[in-house]
Amino acid sequence: MEAKVLTINHEKCTGCRRCELVCSVYHDGVSNPARSRIKVEKWEWEGLYIPMACKQCVDAPCMNVCPVKAISQDEAQGSVKIDYDVCIGCRSCVAVCPFGAMSFNASEKKVFKCDLCDGDPQCVRFCEIKAVDYVEAARESLYRKRDAAMKISEAKKLGATVQYEG
Repeated sequence: MEAKVLTINHEKCTGCRRCELVCSVYHDGVSNPARSRIKVEKWEWEGLYIPMACKQCVDAPCMNVCPVKAISQDEAQGSVKIDYDVCIGCRSCVAVCPFGAMSFNASEKKVFKCDLCDGDPQCVRFCEIKAVDYVEAARESLYRKRDAAMKISEAKKLGATVQYEG
């Protein structure tokens, strides 16, 4: 089975925040965006909505910093999982996540993050415009290459000098 990844296209996001609501209901039974594993950041000045979720890093900083090894890689699903029977709630993982994807529930004293809903991400199911999608990792790589090539082509048509940093 091909590894799948959660992809986010912020250009499509309308800021409806349905993804946050279905996530919190699915995981915690409450409609509360603060308990969602996906967060929609609003950039007022630019008029943008940026959904953010765990990138399920292969060499995850959260996993590497955990003093009790409560965070591990689920090879079958390609996700990073938290073992709540082992987690001590120290929040080291929250501090080191480069994407701000790890959160802390103060009332339950536990960290939480996207777990891909065990392979059926609810945010994807309910995002009508497909700003959030769950696709094969190889296909996502091809999309990124195509998008980068199109942006370079458009910039060249406008006469801009394009530098590639790779």
